Parts: sequence; structure tokens; C-alpha cells
Amino acid sequence: MTQRLYFMILFLCLGLMNPFATGIFMDKLASKKLCADDDCVYTISLVRAEEDYNAPDCRFINIKKGQLIYVYSKLVKEKESGEFWAGSVYGEEYEDHMGTVGYFPRSLVSEQHVYQEANKTVPTTDIDFFCE
Repeated sequence: MTQRLYFMILFLCLGLMNPFATGIFMDKLASKKLCADDDCVYTISLVRAEEDYNAPDCRFINIKKGQLIYVYSKLVKEKESGEFWAGSVYGEEYEDHMGTVGYFPRSLVSEQHVYQEANKTVPTTDIDFFCE
């Protein structure tokens, strides 16, 4: 019983000492991305989902057929990896997901409107693949 209490206190103390450590760095999907600007904050395009997509992990976003998505960056495809874009959903019916940025397969969307060309190649960072 004493050993069990000791471990409970230890885990509690570790949690209180580092309350902000709630995320995890995931594997990088690519080492470079294409953006409209150096900070990848400007919208590149608006796309429409052609079919549903269930995110396999926290780096990705769920999308539903017909949903509109703002695109902020496009990962540069490497070797055997898929082609992924980063964006956030758009629309009142998706209000609970608006502002959540994540990756989705380029093959599942069609571009509806191009706002700016993605002509800046920027290296990806660990924070691009951080999950809370």
C-alpha cells in the first residue's frame, strides 16, 4: 500500500511541475512546404472536399464531402509520401471546427478559387506537426 501511495504522489508532483506539457511532436510528413508568404499565414486557395476523410491522427483534420476548406500551405511531396495540404474548414455548419488547422490529402479536394500562388518554399518545423 505504501508503494502504491508513493507512485500516486510522484505522478501528481510530476503533473503539477509541468502542467503545460499536454502535447506531442509527431513525425514530420515533409521537410518543405509551399506557401504564399514566408510565414504561411495568407490563404492560398479555397477547396471543396470531394469525399469524406477521417483523420488518422491529430496532425490531420476530418473533412466531409462538400465542405469548404481554406488552404494555407502545401507540403512538398517526398519519395513515397502522400501529397498533403494544410488548411481549416469553412462554413457556419462547421462552426465547432473552424480555426482548426490540419492536413488532408490533396487528392480528395478540388480547388474552387486561388487567392495567391504558393510560390514560397519554406522548411517545415517540428511545430508544424505538433499535436495537443
